[in-house]
Amino acid sequence: MAHPARLAILTRLQTEGPATATECAEVVGLSPSACSYHLRMLAKHGFVEDAPARGDGRERVWRALQRGWMLRDPDHGELTPDLLAAQGAVIETVLDDARKRLADYLGQSARESSEWRSAAALTHSVLLADADELREISARIAEILAPYKVVFRDPAEAPTGARLVEVHLRLFPRARKAE
Repeated sequence: MAHPARLAILTRLQTEGPATATECAEVVGLSPSACSYHLRMLAKHGFVEDAPARGDGRERVWRALQRGWMLRDPDHGELTPDLLAAQGAVIETVLDDARKRLADYLGQSARESSEWRSAAALTHSVLLADADELREISARIAEILAPYKVVFRDPAEAPTGARLVEVHLRLFPRARKAE
């Protein structure tokens, strides 16, 4: 997952639905054979699987097994150094990808309509909460976002002019100062 191409392929499958390696290659900028390799690696680790064939069935179509993802530490079990390193690599890849898309938006935001510019929001807040409250906040935000998630919403039922919109939410306790 920490490989940028794999993240891009998985994101493509999660947001736009099933695709072939050739269709994924258009998004990722790699050859279809390289995308095929990355798709097989994603399948090996349970992120994607073969989708029902289209047309004459000669193309191999892939689909994402998860509609999205959330990284949360397990409630039980030890966080090994390898697991922490893997989590860190995935988080860095995801954050780098998100930063690039935000920079792309900011770089062209002047060309957006006033309607879209006034609807966009970048917010930074510092909260005072305990762990239970933080879980509640996260659950309530997820509940608000759920009806709008691209993987659940039928594009035909969305309002005219609806576009893909990203939400980047990070809820974490600040690191404790060394004593």
